[in-house]
Amino acid sequence: MGTTAKEEMTHFWEKNTKSNRPLSPHITIYKWSLPMAMSVMHRGTGVALSLGVSLFGLAALLLPEQFPHYLAMVKSLSLGPALIYSAKFALAFPLSYHTWNGVRHLV
Repeated sequence: MGTTAKEEMTHFWEKNTKSNRPLSPHITIYKWSLPMAMSVMHRGTGVALSLGVSLFGLAALLLPEQFPHYLAMVKSLSLGPALIYSAKFALAFPLSYHTWNGVRHLV
């Protein structure tokens, strides 16, 4: 008859302990490189875009007024140009970075 999974696991760990092999290295030992940073940024912008689109869609379904009402409300705040351009950059950067990094990956 075969052995159980628990017995196999015990045998596996006993064998590895006796062989005195090193454990797998933790991610903190790796030196950051440009491709690694770009990969992390690509994943981060992808998550940000999916969350943003999901929240915008949910807001469009649940909020009582139409979009022009909320746009007029933001315009009535009389925000300065620095804040407006910063908000535009915060919206445009993830989309453009994620798109161009995806194209770079495909090429």
